[in-house]
Amino acid sequence: MGIQDIIEGKKQWRAHMARVHALPADYQIVYKEIQRYFFKVGPVDLPDGPLLPGIVDFFEEGVAAGKGVLELIGNDVAAFCDDLVKDSRTNADIYQESISGEPGTAEK
Repeated sequence: MGIQDIIEGKKQWRAHMARVHALPADYQIVYKEIQRYFFKVGPVDLPDGPLLPGIVDFFEEGVAAGKGVLELIGNDVAAFCDDLVKDSRTNADIYQESISGEPGTAEK
């Protein structure tokens, strides 16, 4: 990864976060909780994938329709997140695999 890739990635992230900050306060709070959840246990391809921008798209559509954020995702943010990544390999899966291995075996 070259310096240009890093600069471009930062530009894209700033543009993404500008879209988040344009959302109503309740949407921003829920987005930050979703983001925190995904950064802890989320899919391995989270940085390069379309998941977070897709959530912002979904939220923008909800705002345009005049719906509250909990009308869109329900009351359980973690369940909503788990449903989004149910078919993806997650950091939690990798951790479980690493601790369930035989004692004394090194991971490659």
